[in-house]
Amino acid sequence: MESVCIGAAQFESRDADKAANLEAVDRLAGQARARGAQVVAFHELCVTAYTFFKDLSRPQVEALAETIPEGPSTQNLIQIARRHRLAVLAGLVERDADGLLYNTYVCVDEQGLRARHRKLHPFISKYFSAGGDFTVFELCGWTCGILTCYDNNVIENVRATALLGARIIFAPHVTGCTPSPMPGRGFVDPHLWEHRLGDPAPLRQEFDGPKGRGWLMRWLPARAYDNGVYYVFSNPIGMDGDQLKPGLSMLLDPYGEILAECRSFGEEVALALFTPDKLEKAGGFRYLRARRPELYREILGQPHEGITAPVWRSPDSSPPQK
Repeated sequence: MESVCIGAAQFESRDADKAANLEAVDRLAGQARARGAQVVAFHELCVTAYTFFKDLSRPQVEALAETIPEGPSTQNLIQIARRHRLAVLAGLVERDADGLLYNTYVCVDEQGLRARHRKLHPFISKYFSAGGDFTVFELCGWTCGILTCYDNNVIENVRATALLGARIIFAPHVTGCTPSPMPGRGFVDPHLWEHRLGDPAPLRQEFDGPKGRGWLMRWLPARAYDNGVYYVFSNPIGMDGDQLKPGLSMLLDPYGEILAECRSFGEEVALALFTPDKLEKAGGFRYLRARRPELYREILGQPHEGITAPVWRSPDSSPPQK
């Protein structure tokens, strides 16, 4: 297993504008490759944008859905991968042969489709079905996994993906700057985004505080550290539907250290070199070997009704108006 250079990108998706969003993917993939990246990862549903799905009817969602890999968006992503000679990971709405709809994240390279992950815990639209499988695949000589946004909040998902052999976990998100019982959380006023060029300090304070980066630092490094894996966190910057998102796409090593991070208010790609030597030196490697499944096999396997219900989806929680 050789070292691999990976990019985590951020950009502002346009609602339902696949052409513009794929142009952004193409542009940033080219920039990543020019800087030496072998892989570049984009955010959840970056091909369509994300938050506006909460207000769409089923026919409207279906109109944006495509088959994979035959659909035009996946084929476009494959062409981008071939043009720039690197692997590309991006999110789109999938329609399967039975007409079910999924929040899906794909990995493509010059050869075509390498992997697809159907989000295990979808909630932005009641018309999205939940995926039923963990996703582990080979890329650039590394075993990789994919967990989309809320999938990463359920720690069993991360541990299971690591136990299946993943040493890199791609974590596409559309997150941050939403309400929560945690003190300091909440929406960020879009007015700050509109005035970011002339008065950037208030926006940076919001993005770096408990609504954004401060919240990420409570859990994201722990996912990498506890499981001894590299993490590729990708997130949009700017308005996504009626919500403002803080970007902050970043790459973390198995020690939970941030190797590279997007810090601008615009399109950007953060790059980092993942080296295999850290994998067995990290604490998570020892913790995985020290497990005693006989102690908790029955506890973890007890019947349970899963409920995915973020606080911000409650009827009395709405973002500030422009």
